[in-house]
Amino acid sequence: MTNGKILIVEDEAAVVTLLQYNLETAGFEVDAAYDGEEAMIKVDEMQPDLMLLDWMLPYVSGVEICRRLRRKPETRDLPIIMLTARGEEADAVRGLDSGADDYMVKPFSPNELVARINALLRRSRPGLAQDMLEVGELSMDLAAYRVFRNEEEIKLGPTEFRLLRHLMENPGRVFSREQLLDAVWGRDVYVESRTVDVHIRRLRKALNEDGGRDIIRTVRSAGYALDMDSGGVAA
Repeated sequence: MTNGKILIVEDEAAVVTLLQYNLETAGFEVDAAYDGEEAMIKVDEMQPDLMLLDWMLPYVSGVEICRRLRRKPETRDLPIIMLTARGEEADAVRGLDSGADDYMVKPFSPNELVARINALLRRSRPGLAQDMLEVGELSMDLAAYRVFRNEEEIKLGPTEFRLLRHLMENPGRVFSREQLLDAVWGRDVYVESRTVDVHIRRLRKALNEDGGRDIIRTVRSAGYALDMDSGGVAA
């Protein structure tokens, strides 16, 4: 597992290369988009934990991208750091008013950027920044690789553990089979999409072994989500 997935939206290739190197060195999984339209596609494909968004982009501005993401329920809470060469206070306020969580003016220190990313992830994705991950009646010890439901330990295989971790880090969010394959198995590994169904069944069996309510929701034609409020199959 990485420290999180970051999408860089920047039209200058040299800046992308520099950012990608520093972020991958810091343990993040990184992808890039070079214009606003590509960014919207990559957000759906990658499901990033955080976006670095340039102010000036071809076709669609960074401010407009930020506004679009904030209007969509599935990306409303996506952490966004806006990057720009503009240093005027009015521009900073406009970027934050559009929905950005933070703002950095180029040129900036890569170390400071990584520190701000980590600070923002600690607030928005606590499961990425601590050894214990807790969602409802589930708790996961990331250091000891142990899972508990209502304080009763649940035995999971390594794949089921990674699958549950991803779902717990994004409770309520529906992931397609393809998105789960990328997040849990990795993009470079070819696995049949139906493999996800097999491991979801194993995970369900383990979680419900003591007669507990099914907390993994199946959304027909869409995918799976961890839903602590309701279980089972949704239309």
